[in-house]
Amino acid sequence: MRVREIWRHPVKSMGGERLQRVAVDERGIHGDRLWAVRDLELGAVTTARRLPMLLGCTARFTAEPPPDAGPGRACEVAVTFPDGQELTSSDPAIHAKLSALTGKRVELTPLPPVEDRAAYKGVLANQADLRRQFGLSDDEPLPDFSMFPLRKLAELSRYATPVGTFADAYPLHLLTTASLRALETWTPTATFDVRRFRPSVVVDTGGAVGLEEFAWCGGTLDIGTAQARPQIPTIRCSMPTRAQPGLTAEPDVVRTINAHAEHCLGVYADVTTGGEIAVDDPVRFTAPPEPTVVGAAVGRLRSGLRRGVLRASGAAMPRGRR
Repeated sequence: MRVREIWRHPVKSMGGERLQRVAVDERGIHGDRLWAVRDLELGAVTTARRLPMLLGCTARFTAEPPPDAGPGRACEVAVTFPDGQELTSSDPAIHAKLSALTGKRVELTPLPPVEDRAAYKGVLANQADLRRQFGLSDDEPLPDFSMFPLRKLAELSRYATPVGTFADAYPLHLLTTASLRALETWTPTATFDVRRFRPSVVVDTGGAVGLEEFAWCGGTLDIGTAQARPQIPTIRCSMPTRAQPGLTAEPDVVRTINAHAEHCLGVYADVTTGGEIAVDDPVRFTAPPEPTVVGAAVGRLRSGLRRGVLRASGAAMPRGRR
């Protein structure tokens, strides 16, 4: 396996930058999600799950973030709006522009210091709100959040994001070409463009087809000079269905994930050893010494999808005449 793509998203819920090489630490990709949009009425950081028009924006750093960039030390970012106008974070007009785009009183806000825990405050979502964010009808079941460790669930019930980051749950999001190929097998008419899923790292798994990364949960991955520990599958919301620069709305993307992968695609991971990763770096997986509860559960899901993919591929093969 090798690193195929590296992505950094300077502003949460906006399009990001594709990189060739980057440092990785306990916060994930260096400079990732140093900014976010704050809803001034809710008094909390918001996302494209609530304000999908944010996906129409893209963001880039005006200069490479210095080594000390992080909580309380954000560097200048430039945002390109759907109308083509670009404003930087140092321009006071950017807040009014974002408010006009979203129809809400919002502002661009930097990642707060870790000590300012009040700035990470979240909004407790009810079931109706969760259904809207995940694009589910009233008769569809909610995703299985029990995969999250209790400590993580407690943190996310209190804060919009883990303290010290604007990432949703874990610092890294890993996705494989095998998973994308599997979903294309299920729904050939849909476009499973990697940009819809906003991964940190895309791993090229060769000709494999299936949810390969699900089997990584509980093990370790050596990526370049860094090491990561995949924790749980990534639960998908409605964001991948939305239109964004270069991509039209695609409802079948999440429908396919919900129907065949139990709302999950990719895996969340912690960084256990910082280092540097680059495109084409080798990726090596080491299984845990003993099976884990999460690993066993996602292993069954991965096996079920593989069997389904093989059945679908067989059905699509032309039948020869006797």
